[in-house]
Amino acid sequence: MSQFFGLEGQVALVTGAGQGIGEGIARRLHAAGARVAVFDADAPSASKLAGELGGLAVVGDVRSEGDVAAAVARTEQELGPLAILVNNAGITGRTDVSWNLTLEEMRVVMDVNVIGPWLFCRAAVPGMLARGYGRILNVASIAGKEGNPTLLPYSASKAAVIALTKSLAKELAGKGDITVNSIAPAVIRTTILEGMAKSTVEYMIAKIPLGRTGTVEEVAALVHYLVSREASFTTGQCYDISGGRATY
Repeated sequence: MSQFFGLEGQVALVTGAGQGIGEGIARRLHAAGARVAVFDADAPSASKLAGELGGLAVVGDVRSEGDVAAAVARTEQELGPLAILVNNAGITGRTDVSWNLTLEEMRVVMDVNVIGPWLFCRAAVPGMLARGYGRILNVASIAGKEGNPTLLPYSASKAAVIALTKSLAKELAGKGDITVNSIAPAVIRTTILEGMAKSTVEYMIAKIPLGRTGTVEEVAALVHYLVSREASFTTGQCYDISGGRATY
């Protein structure tokens, strides 16, 4: 890895890191020198990646206040002070028009995609404040800006993630070198697409000027910059990685 944006000596915790975008981010941060805690609900996936990276596997549910608090505490006990938090874990929910969805389906998506990141931020921020340093990166989505039909819970939750990012960034501004940013990917080629209706995926790709899906590696590269020390004057932002789809 280049000498630029080095993360040597820093500890990072990545949620939903057992596969897909989260795994790619964890690998990228490790390659840049970070010690990585791999948080995932799937124990085998978390253990496998943590073993490969020489990191820490932490199994839990992002919706659980206890699991989240324990994850941050264990990371700091075993790896050191947490410098980087990447809230990547998320679900799309069932693809259907909104009036066919149940209240429980809406709540599950909001709990995983919004409450989860908030719980992790709440657990990590006090330590960052005490040390005067921290980088928080929340994975939102282009759906949070534009709203995708048949994905209302997902779109609404990702809009909330963007707002959460901006609010927390303002709360932490001037309280040390602590930044909070988000990214808004368009369609990224991961296994999550397999659980979505083909028509929905085709609709999303058709809106991308570059005419293709993004890659996990492209997303990880953007995250790497935003959680580096060099990105010290960048906070409260939502960075698009959408192949030209985003219009604002």
